[in-house]
Amino acid sequence: MAELGGMLAAAILKVVGDQISSAIGGQITLQKNFHEDLKKMKMALESVDAVLEDAERRSITDKSTCLWLKRLKDVMYVISDMIDEFEADTQAITLPSTRKLSFKKYLAIMIPCLTIGPKITIANRMEKMREDLEVITDQHKMFKLTQGSNANEPKVTDIRETSSIMETQIVGRIDDKDEILASLLESMTEDITILPIYGIGGLGKTTLAKMVYNSSQFKEYSQVWVYVSQTFDLKNIGNSIITQLSEKEKESEYTEIQMIHKSLQKLLDGKKILIVLDDLWEGEDFHLESLTDMLKVGKDSNVVVIVTTRDECIAGKISTIRPYKIKALTDDMCWSIIKQKSAFEARGGNEHAEKTGKAIAMKCGGVALAAKSIGHTLQYIKFSEWESLRGSNIWNVSSLKDTSSIQVIASLKLSYSIMPSYLKLCFAYCAIFPKGHKIVKDELIYQWISLGFSTWQLGERCINQLLGLSFLEHSNSQSVSLFTPHTIEKFCCCV
Repeated sequence: MAELGGMLAAAILKVVGDQISSAIGGQITLQKNFHEDLKKMKMALESVDAVLEDAERRSITDKSTCLWLKRLKDVMYVISDMIDEFEADTQAITLPSTRKLSFKKYLAIMIPCLTIGPKITIANRMEKMREDLEVITDQHKMFKLTQGSNANEPKVTDIRETSSIMETQIVGRIDDKDEILASLLESMTEDITILPIYGIGGLGKTTLAKMVYNSSQFKEYSQVWVYVSQTFDLKNIGNSIITQLSEKEKESEYTEIQMIHKSLQKLLDGKKILIVLDDLWEGEDFHLESLTDMLKVGKDSNVVVIVTTRDECIAGKISTIRPYKIKALTDDMCWSIIKQKSAFEARGGNEHAEKTGKAIAMKCGGVALAAKSIGHTLQYIKFSEWESLRGSNIWNVSSLKDTSSIQVIASLKLSYSIMPSYLKLCFAYCAIFPKGHKIVKDELIYQWISLGFSTWQLGERCINQLLGLSFLEHSNSQSVSLFTPHTIEKFCCCV
């Protein structure tokens, strides 16, 4: 999809910038010196690098910014290919013994004058690409993009805020809830128990947390629900807990951690407390330790904390008992959600429409949020048109105008936005593999290396990070080196 493809621009820019720098530093002087063209290309890229972060944030809702990012990305691909071709040609000429040469290459080496034509062609292409790049990079001025960013500002706006209120109809998750409750029951004798629920965005972590929160097992507990979000603020979390436990109309506004600790100590002492911290993104050890310490201040208390997060690494750091990895929904469950959201039965759905609907449900990849969004969209489409939509651009959900589709994109972009540049490229590459395809770890890393995306050590780290974010999963094979890409990548990486 174009919008998420545009978000690759910053990652691609870094790779192409490095290629240009390398070419400038190690260029071989040919018929025409490329030095000036390369320098001007690098300057053009540097001029937009400072505003790309703002452009990527805007691209979720602004089509013109999204289109500009796509054009920038496309021209950078062409420049990258051209530099690769240039380097391959020069290496073939200067290092002929390293590989078998074609007859044309052999003649070019033996009769140097034959290479003048190709050199001029490359020079002309280089100049043309430099001019095209300058035109595109100059266009960023019309968007009035902001340079740099606040370190505490989320890269993509999180348009949702959660609460403990249960949804009227929940499909599945009963078994998940029972497993979590059983695990908590064994550990609630401790002063504090922290159980994280982790998994990819949209699977239903918040829904599962609500089911635990509202279960009869905690009817004697004082309960607190805090929506943490991508911007971690320890004082806000502490003040929110104080406000909810004290049940005062005026919100707590302590500005010092010491005052928050004192207030929490009074409220937690000797009490049974259930706290849900929904949507935790912070992975720094210092902040997570400060958060845990703040929740431990009560004496003779029994504090149970449910944390939802997308990152397995964060879950492992903050947990006191084994974290719970939420499973994808079955295709039948996704179909049940689509039936609800599309008012299938109330509209008199027929057998043919049901067959088509089930095929559409399979495309949701077990992601509840995707099923809700598609179901909401299908509510306004005639059954006779469902068949044509099954293979259409309905999966380019950001082109749809309903807010639930935008929520899907925002949810997925949040996961994507926290990735470092090198990981974005490696992640996007995984989209070439079809659903259920088994990826051999070593082969995948070799492919990343050959494309200039990573080194071997960095590739190993990428694998672990993608596994932690649930974008790759261990296959059912006995070999630990086999992975399968999560279906959700088709939403994130179709560019």
